[in-house]
Amino acid sequence: MIFFSNFASTMNYSGIIVGAAVFLSIGICHPAVIKIEYHWGKQSWWVWLVIGLLCTGCSLAVKNQILSTILGGFAFSCLWGIHEMFLQEKRVLKGWFPENPKRHAYYEAKRAELGIKL
Repeated sequence: MIFFSNFASTMNYSGIIVGAAVFLSIGICHPAVIKIEYHWGKQSWWVWLVIGLLCTGCSLAVKNQILSTILGGFAFSCLWGIHEMFLQEKRVLKGWFPENPKRHAYYEAKRAELGIKL
């Protein structure tokens, strides 16, 4: 019993904490990309850039190692969101995701431009 007590007190939990936080940030960013593309379209990619750069700056400024790593992971999840924003529009154009009815004319023009038929 003493062995397990000593073992538990010497374990490093930071990897698990960072892993869970990055997993959560990916889980937040993926549906956010879908929602933002639906409402504002791919031209809102700059939102991901601003958030990513802000989190990168905060990651560099924070002294706490775990928090700095979590912010860096979230920053790069947001920067990856820029790429996903453009892919999400392609998914909508192919009919894999619903399109915003208010932006139907835009999608139809884009489909005609790219030669995509539903």
